[in-house]
Amino acid sequence: MRILLLTRYGRMGASSRVRTYQYIPYLKSFGFEVTQAPLFDDKYIERLYSDAHRSLLRIISSYLKRIIVLLNSSKYDLLWIEKELFPWLPNWGELILSGKRVPYLVDYDDAVYHRYDSHPNYLIRRLLGNKISNIMHSASCVVTGNEYLAEYARRAGAKRIEIIPTVVDLNLYSFPFPIQKVSKTDFTIGWIGSPITSRYLKIIESALIEICKNGRTKIVIIGSDKIKINDVNLETRQWNENREVEELKKIDVGIMPLPDNLWERGKCGYKLVQYMACYKPVVASPVGINRTLVSHGKDGFLASNANEWISALKSLRENAKLRKNMGLAGRRKVEKKYCVQVRISKLVEILLSL
Repeated sequence: MRILLLTRYGRMGASSRVRTYQYIPYLKSFGFEVTQAPLFDDKYIERLYSDAHRSLLRIISSYLKRIIVLLNSSKYDLLWIEKELFPWLPNWGELILSGKRVPYLVDYDDAVYHRYDSHPNYLIRRLLGNKISNIMHSASCVVTGNEYLAEYARRAGAKRIEIIPTVVDLNLYSFPFPIQKVSKTDFTIGWIGSPITSRYLKIIESALIEICKNGRTKIVIIGSDKIKINDVNLETRQWNENREVEELKKIDVGIMPLPDNLWERGKCGYKLVQYMACYKPVVASPVGINRTLVSHGKDGFLASNANEWISALKSLRENAKLRKNMGLAGRRKVEKKYCVQVRISKLVEILLSL
């Protein structure tokens, strides 16, 4: 079976990497031939994260290259599209595809439709507000990372909807339970993400300041140096795909603060899965899929306000046994539900059926 994989980014794009690329070696073992055709390359991501000017000429060139790829799409058995073919343009490409015999699948791990239907510009809302709904309606199958996104697909009248959560490859997390530190002078709170999402840490700024007051705690940020919080012992680490697991193994607890907004409700909680895969307890805002991923009091805590964040982090700092038990519970959850090894059979079933 020949598949044309139309991702948004290269491997530096987290959504493309974890929703599609990490499955490719396994799909090949099942006899699939997957041709990768990202819209934007890694240089685009580098410029995006560094706040550098994004060249309009380069973007136009990327769109033209995608058009050329689509003109040759009839030789494939299935098109696998991440979110949409052409961001910020109407769904003309998907409309043309729906008239052809080659089926297409669309995959979502973000509520990308809110970029359009909640945009402050009336013209954007008018022209593109229903774009993603129309794409979902025409697709042979819509795959989403959570129930919030699946419900939108139902309202759009999608023919078929499947939920596959965003997961990790356990082959990259294949190590035994790490020895817990018992020192009370070196407690490390970790966060991993991108420069764009590091702003969420500001939500719990007062809690982080409080927990770091006595000098026994530090905050490690992996993937961004854009955030600055006064009176906090904060260290930043450059993200590297080959080192991210090693960096996460060094922390004591992983965090995921989020505001309760429409966009954030569509997130798939990948960083929580990463923490748990590394045997780390988690603390997260009770927003969207976080409520499903975190079993409060078993593998982590859900915290709604500063006091709850402080209480959760202090409890984990003071109790190594609690960290151990929660870390083991989280790891078991990942092994049972949130890894490629468990989800690959479902994905293969979907692709073959299309």
